[in-house]
Amino acid sequence: MSFPADPTAVTPALLAEWGLPDPGDSKKSRGTAMVIGGSPLSTGAVILAGEAALRVGAGKVGVTTDATLTDVVRGAFPEAGVHDAPESGGPTDAACASSCDDADAVLVGPGLADPETARDWLRRLSERTIDRLVVDAFAVGILRDVPRDELPRSLIVNANLDEAEILLGRPVDDLSRDLRGLARDLDAVVHCYSAVAAPSGEVWELDAGGAGLGTAGSGDVLAGAITGFAARGLPLERAAVWGAWCHGRAGDRLTERMGLGFLARELAEELPAAVLDAERRR
Repeated sequence: MSFPADPTAVTPALLAEWGLPDPGDSKKSRGTAMVIGGSPLSTGAVILAGEAALRVGAGKVGVTTDATLTDVVRGAFPEAGVHDAPESGGPTDAACASSCDDADAVLVGPGLADPETARDWLRRLSERTIDRLVVDAFAVGILRDVPRDELPRSLIVNANLDEAEILLGRPVDDLSRDLRGLARDLDAVVHCYSAVAAPSGEVWELDAGGAGLGTAGSGDVLAGAITGFAARGLPLERAAVWGAWCHGRAGDRLTERMGLGFLARELAEELPAAVLDAERRR
């Protein structure tokens, strides 16, 4: 199958044509997401990401974070099952390992404070039976440190511009063209800002969100939304496109009502309405 050289514009009509999986009649049928990350410097990242996964329709979410933070996360995010992260060099707790193996999609990176911790997690996850893996933040920057064949076959990379340049080894010249090459090289779906690329060579461009998305925690919401759609069972490229578009649409909706200055937690809360905006085009 060949794809057009020019990127495909993402519109609500396109998303409505793609559709979403039938949610079924229980939380289990809507998929389970696991979010791994957090640090004393950024406790809220895993909460924002986990909430976003639920807000786009995932049925269950787990969080694995620094053991000093788990009580805080449990209090702030009662919907999540919360696990203590293992100590550096120590074994992974059996319950945590089982939850990762059982999750329909695993997100690693939000809120991690250093590349070494991210590298340790990628190595741990390479030993697990992970169906779909989404890498974000520090986990993106050190992705090339782990052999590709040790990571899950189904991989989504959610990069900001700096992280994309680390992976490329040079500045971004043309985002769509560079992401197309990066997706092929990494054998992964790659999202960065206004573009999503698949290993097949297909690229989608997005135009939504505006300046309001440049707020602390916004990227955690984005990563969680992509993971939530992946957990629901969408093809990887569609999960990334749906997540990126809904994140941007949530920003547009908030800008229309509030102007500049909305918070990342409000972005997460706006995601169900953003999903509905696309589904109404059916």
